[in-house]
Amino acid sequence: MDSARAAPSDEGQVSRQYFGTDGIRGRTNQWPMTPDLAMKVGMAAGTHFQRGSHRHRVVIGKDTRLSGYMVENALVAGFTAVGMDVVQFGPIPTPAVALLAHSMRADLGVMISASHNPFYDNGIKLFGPDGYKLSDEDELKIEALLDQTIELAASKDIGRARRVEDARGRYIHAVKSSFPADLRLDGLKIVVDCANGAAYQVAPSAFWELGATVVAIGVSPNGTNINDSCGSTSPMLLQETVVSSGADIGIALDGDADRLIVVDEKGRLVDGDQIMALIAANFAAAGTLRGGGLVATVMSNLGLERFLADKGIALERTKVGDRYVLERMREGGFNVGGEQSGHMILSDYATTGDGTVAALQVLAALVRSGKPASETLHKFDPVPQLLKNVRFAGGKPLEHDDVQHVIEQAEAELAGVGRLVIRPSGTEPVIRVMAEGDSEDQVRDVVDRICAAVEKAAA
Repeated sequence: MDSARAAPSDEGQVSRQYFGTDGIRGRTNQWPMTPDLAMKVGMAAGTHFQRGSHRHRVVIGKDTRLSGYMVENALVAGFTAVGMDVVQFGPIPTPAVALLAHSMRADLGVMISASHNPFYDNGIKLFGPDGYKLSDEDELKIEALLDQTIELAASKDIGRARRVEDARGRYIHAVKSSFPADLRLDGLKIVVDCANGAAYQVAPSAFWELGATVVAIGVSPNGTNINDSCGSTSPMLLQETVVSSGADIGIALDGDADRLIVVDEKGRLVDGDQIMALIAANFAAAGTLRGGGLVATVMSNLGLERFLADKGIALERTKVGDRYVLERMREGGFNVGGEQSGHMILSDYATTGDGTVAALQVLAALVRSGKPASETLHKFDPVPQLLKNVRFAGGKPLEHDDVQHVIEQAEAELAGVGRLVIRPSGTEPVIRVMAEGDSEDQVRDVVDRICAAVEKAAA
């Protein structure tokens, strides 16, 4: 069903000093991503998750950023100082930390990563013992502890730290188990771009072990080249390599491998909306789609919504952010969800976004179809969509009468033929204005008029 509406802000319902929508993130050695705060996070989170009389354990993974060593050591100091044992995995994807936190009966999982950001940023993502990202309630309790004096463990109760060398092997085994047992990847030539990030070892190995011929790029991390002109946010190298090598398909992951973008054999991009369309349609045909549909955000293209509606599949939209997608999936019993940007959550196999698992579902569909990727993966024609950002100095320009009037006019024009999404950013003083519809000229005109009204009101 077509719709035209404004979206809510990205901002959460509670005030947060440290945690954003995906953990704590920032430029390293600048607040809040400093080693002293990382140590405090370890102490606070370790204190919060010490429940019961058993020996408590936290597992820690990281991507390939230079600052990962610093942040990891600070976290280890914090956790052990409050009596929690630490298991260190080294470079490993975010979904591997979630998986292993649960399978190893840990009380907490930590991933050190800033996802698709440049190397000079870093972040701390926390997972509970069930492998899911922490609730708002848990994050707020940890935040409160960060500003308090935390009781340290007695000398005899200080935690121990050890490295587990087979963590990557355990994750590869789990990933491969998500691939249909009756299929192999023999005969497929796959280019995989690991963004010089956390999956640089595991993703090529998983595809190779299932029989594919693998051309691996973005697999030479040096601490500063993560996401640098490679990976899901910079797929040009992948596109060129797929075409020049005559590959059947290209797979691009981001720095922590929870995001997936695909390239067909002609070098054309396949975004998250197309991937969700493919997987949801295949699951529905097989009778394995749960919840009656899939969950995506307000940014997913109207073309996806129309494609799903034609197949009797519902599309539920959330605010931008994979945590909101996952929350709705858990509430409604959905097993497919994601974002246009490439976060894919397949809850039959993972508790968080997993680019490699999603890639294997795409490859399974390709093998079953027996057709080229260009015919298999492009499920619908996206409608024209335009997003512009308007920066403002302060105040609430969206509440201005003139802005509201322009928005109401735009909604009336797009009614039945398009969508309008207007949302203040939750992280910076920016209003995001997105419109889509069947007429590219109309979409551009609507966005330009709203942006001009916002700029005038904010002047």
